[in-house]
Amino acid sequence: MGLLYVVSAPSGAGKTSLVNALTSAQPGVSLSISFTTRPMRPGEREGVDYHFVGEARFEAMVARSAFMEYAEVFGHYYGTSREWVESHLTKGHDVVLEIDWQGARQVRKAWPQSIGIFILPPSYQDLEQRLKTRGMDDEVVIRRRMLAAVSEMSHYSEYDYLLVNDDFERALGDLRAILRAGRLGSGRQRTALHSLVGDLLEPKIT
Repeated sequence: MGLLYVVSAPSGAGKTSLVNALTSAQPGVSLSISFTTRPMRPGEREGVDYHFVGEARFEAMVARSAFMEYAEVFGHYYGTSREWVESHLTKGHDVVLEIDWQGARQVRKAWPQSIGIFILPPSYQDLEQRLKTRGMDDEVVIRRRMLAAVSEMSHYSEYDYLLVNDDFERALGDLRAILRAGRLGSGRQRTALHSLVGDLLEPKIT
């Protein structure tokens, strides 16, 4: 079985950039593409950034338990395909979910062995400046996002690992180290090194 990683962070902490850099250069790691009812933004692509669906389709998927987790964020719904995630894990692929704390709680119930990673900004002021620099929102929306960020960060203790994105390359290195440690866990290594362990415990002495 592959390992399931849940990565959360407040908006503007650099979570998406870090996760994209991690999964694009890490063999055997797949990023789950969420479904959302949010309108597509300029530059986004269907099936690459999100699966963009209407509320009626989203609600139908909820009704048939198609989501491992789903949540409402800023008036729009986001959800993770249960079938897609379980299919990849069963094939031995590691999967990364980029979701908020609400979704992370649901995933822990559905998949207790999941590994949670929370990414913090270096300071409140730095996070606010990042949101302003993006130029995507007006002051009212930024205020709302900052309030939501404080709420999101209050759940940091529910995760297994806590990172600070004060330096992108260092934070990316920390993420890679977590995945590397997961792959060296005894459960996975028992399978990968089955032949070697057998030879070591029952040596063919000549």
